[in-house]
Amino acid sequence: MIRSFFVLFLMLPFLAGAQLKPDASGFKKSSNAAWSVKGNELTLNWPVSKQQKGRVVIDMSEGAPLIKALQLVKGKTVSDITTNVDPAFVLTIGKRDLVSQNGWNIFFDRVPTKPFRSHKVEFQKKSVAIISEGNRTVLRIGSVSAPAFTGDLEITVYPQSPLVNIAAVMTTNVDSTAILYDAGLTASKSAWDTISWSNVYGEMQHHAPGEFDTATNNAVKYRTILGKVKNGTLAVFPAPHQYFYPLDEAFNLNFTWSGNNYRRMLDGFGLGIRQDLYGDRRFVPWFNAPPGTKQRMNFYCLLSEGDQAATLEEVKKFTHSDTYPKIAGHQRMSSHFHNEYVMNTIIPGKPVPDTPNFVKVFKTLGVDIVHLGEFHYTAHPRGPDDQRLNELNELFKMCQRYSDGRFLLLPGEEPNEFYGGHWLQFFPKPVYWIMSRAKDLPFVSEHPDYGKVYRIRNSEEMQKLLEVEKGLAWTAHPRTKGSTGYPDKYKNEPFFKSETFMGAAWKPIPADLSVDRLGIRVLDLIDDMNNWGLKKKVIAEADLFTIEPENEMYAHLNVNYLRMDKLPEYKDGWQPVIDAMHNGSFFSSTGEIVIPEFKANGGLSGDTVALAANGNADINFDVEWTFPLNFALLVSGDGSKVYKERIDLRNTTAFGKEKFRKQLNLKGRKWVRLEVWDAAVNGAFTQTIWLK
Repeated sequence: MIRSFFVLFLMLPFLAGAQLKPDASGFKKSSNAAWSVKGNELTLNWPVSKQQKGRVVIDMSEGAPLIKALQLVKGKTVSDITTNVDPAFVLTIGKRDLVSQNGWNIFFDRVPTKPFRSHKVEFQKKSVAIISEGNRTVLRIGSVSAPAFTGDLEITVYPQSPLVNIAAVMTTNVDSTAILYDAGLTASKSAWDTISWSNVYGEMQHHAPGEFDTATNNAVKYRTILGKVKNGTLAVFPAPHQYFYPLDEAFNLNFTWSGNNYRRMLDGFGLGIRQDLYGDRRFVPWFNAPPGTKQRMNFYCLLSEGDQAATLEEVKKFTHSDTYPKIAGHQRMSSHFHNEYVMNTIIPGKPVPDTPNFVKVFKTLGVDIVHLGEFHYTAHPRGPDDQRLNELNELFKMCQRYSDGRFLLLPGEEPNEFYGGHWLQFFPKPVYWIMSRAKDLPFVSEHPDYGKVYRIRNSEEMQKLLEVEKGLAWTAHPRTKGSTGYPDKYKNEPFFKSETFMGAAWKPIPADLSVDRLGIRVLDLIDDMNNWGLKKKVIAEADLFTIEPENEMYAHLNVNYLRMDKLPEYKDGWQPVIDAMHNGSFFSSTGEIVIPEFKANGGLSGDTVALAANGNADINFDVEWTFPLNFALLVSGDGSKVYKERIDLRNTTAFGKEKFRKQLNLKGRKWVRLEVWDAAVNGAFTQTIWLK
């Protein structure tokens, strides 16, 4: 009773229509944004361009929609892009398996096969704070809640951009929790005249919402749903990579929604983003939500005075239209695909088109080099010899057939023999080898059709094969999946210390919405391997199966930018690709951020450079980006400890490039590397520069 009276007392100013008094103690008067209050309404203006301002008007009156208006303002002309809507969230709470495998790093979890519950996130208008974070302005509005979760709603605006981020930032104290969320904007009736999206083939679709339209889930391209009114269009979309928890498949699972009474939980008409609770029906781990962490369940809005097609074009710029931008002196490489085209199509004798879909997908994405992982539990790696050699031969012929002067399709496997855990293999030319050897057969022999054939029976012989044929091996998905415990378990083995064992591969497993970097499991491994004193490297990997144009490929992909002036011809072998990987001459990216150059004392990644006696190092790095940046991280180590120098980049705006120069004291350090992350938790990281 007393508590209820206290809550009512706090709400009296809003109920009585008194002047709203926001907490502006965290707002910088020098900010390029401006705010004002009239009654229970707070208006926030920010510059979108030299001629135009963005405006959000929130209404803290009880019973009124929170967002009274999202507007674009030019002079005295005010364009309402969306009016009278509420941010809306559905939080689905399940149970994480922390016991059977590797704790929070687990991938082999099937969360939706265990009890779970979905809840509408409840919102109470209790307080408003206006906060400056770099050049951004945040409206923090309390409070939001769901069973065992509490937190605030945050609306963030970015100068020189019509971009708005809306987030429910929530915390739980319950252990072993896994979550998903759906989100969007709702109104008592449709706030838009037309709902639009691009279908998976890139064709615009339009729907005039009706009063009784039941909410539907839409398979879209570019992860975006749009609402059109007379004065403009609002685009709603998620963070392009962070929102997509790791799966084995990149199926398009209808990641947007629109209509009335979504999931029979969100009242009124709305549109937004969603997740399929059952994923690809394989391993479905959802997001980690460790106790005490702030889970940032968010989505983006883009305000535009243009029509739907023009607005979608503006959204697409943030991901280069779901392609990887070309950089002079670099080739774009992606690795670890179990498409199994040889075993599923070629060996059975099915029709083979001039250009199969999976090749079209890679070319459309702007990938120059694809390293496959064929024969993943589908073929005969241990023989019989005739089958194994024929399968390899068909793989090599396929790769040669679909390679050309602008695209290299390269053979590779995930052998999972001899070393422990899962690992990938990569030779600089076609190599015929069988993953078994009887005692009466030699290590290498001549075959009348295929030439040299190697037979391998242990780790020593595998290492010898890699040395003889100048190949590389590395741990796939280290410390999770089938590599749980690796490479740590074999870090002292001769094959791991050998230069033929490159290191490991990076993919964002697990997913955690409270972390402002992706894939920290592997980023931590980079630092550990560096401090072990081993000059290992880490490439980005996809680890995906089906590759079709209808898939949501970009959300699950990443790329490695190899320092290479040109692509080699398949017929000449691809030793330059192997060399760039072995030397650490590359950086890796989700696509939105690129690092054309990173130097310490003039040395590039993979190099060894000398430090001055006082330990000072000149650090230079060039960055280009789409979403506004959050921070850069210079990571170094002394063989025991890891040191992180965080450079705040929240004063950047969208679509920029900059040369950063910094002097950093690295006395006693043995290595240094760089990461850069943006507001949507897209990122890029370099390989290590070694210090002496």
